[in-house]
Amino acid sequence: MGYNYDDDFRKNAERCYQTALKILKPSKKELEHGLELHADAFVAEPYGFLPAAHVRIDLYDRWLDEGLSGIELRDRYEEYILMNFIKEGSNLEAFKYVIERAGVNCIGVNAGIENNSVSELIKRLSYYTCLCDSYPEMLQRCTTPEQMLEAKRNGRFAVAFDANAVPLPGHIENLEQALSFIRVFARLGVHMMHLTYNRRNLIGDGCAESKDCGLSGFGRSVIEEMNQHGVIPDVAHSSNRTAIEAAECSKKPVVISHSASAALSDHYRCKQDEAVKAVAETGGFAGVCAYPPFLRGSGDISSMLNHIEHFVNLVGADHVAIATDCGASVGPLRHTQKTHRSLPLFDSWWARNSELKPFEDTGEMWDSMAWTNFPLFTVGMVQRGFSDSDIRKILGENYLRVLRETLA
Repeated sequence: MGYNYDDDFRKNAERCYQTALKILKPSKKELEHGLELHADAFVAEPYGFLPAAHVRIDLYDRWLDEGLSGIELRDRYEEYILMNFIKEGSNLEAFKYVIERAGVNCIGVNAGIENNSVSELIKRLSYYTCLCDSYPEMLQRCTTPEQMLEAKRNGRFAVAFDANAVPLPGHIENLEQALSFIRVFARLGVHMMHLTYNRRNLIGDGCAESKDCGLSGFGRSVIEEMNQHGVIPDVAHSSNRTAIEAAECSKKPVVISHSASAALSDHYRCKQDEAVKAVAETGGFAGVCAYPPFLRGSGDISSMLNHIEHFVNLVGADHVAIATDCGASVGPLRHTQKTHRSLPLFDSWWARNSELKPFEDTGEMWDSMAWTNFPLFTVGMVQRGFSDSDIRKILGENYLRVLRETLA
């Protein structure tokens, strides 16, 4: 279903805010304290997206008229929605507004793509690098916790880099060559990488496979290389067994950057308690997303808080975070009537997706967890009786701690 967008980004944010308030129903004291705490805390998403825009109809139609399709069309599309959009109309103003309203100080942006191709990974990394370099007064690329805290003090938004995959050469000759790009991307500032993306790869099994064979021998070498070069192994899209075995062999923290609890939802992207405990034992954390189809239940902000509370009760507030996996859209939502012929995405080819029970998400669900509602996530934790200290950990301190331990 998705969000109910209005052309006015301020109206969007206010509508979403009011939707969440109606669900939470905080007292005046809870609301005021939560908002004050959020404004004072260091707020970081371990995994997320910078505000982005939809492609203008005339641009998309022009690309189709030019005959672009497949990878060419996707590259032109991503270049616009992740970088070039900010130059047009009121998008820069909207970009600044939604960041300020969310009260988020740092995002580990998904600066990769859902495969292991070095050339594909470098494209998305280039978009975010260029965006940060083009607006240094607003955005600061950061690779250490100290830089992130400095950015907050100086009124800048801290941008860290994650990747949805481990970069691997297309032709592998030996183990050393296969692992070499982990070091390269770490030097480029990528300090968190997904071991798998839903499906099986050379490293291990993904969460959507019908059988769970866990981490491969090569995967163990990948984690050893990550440990040596300051890269956090992320098992958000990995199978439960892969997550547990990654935690068992890693000498540094492993994280589940953005997921939810399998105890509360039957979606395959959710993690079982055993996997969450294994990750917590490494010093890592489990991040809760804001994606209704994963959360299930009521599918709104209260459901998200249920997952946070479950993880806190399971492993303690030292091992929980929030990573929405949604981001914010700026500018109007518009669709073109034109289209190009394409085959279904590979992710829909496996039967596992069809095994899920039906779940109908609504605009109200999405609105209640809009990225600009981040301060209300804090209000919700205040309502649940979390201490200020624990809330600060969940909002960003756990991410800083894990990054420090990884870089040490």
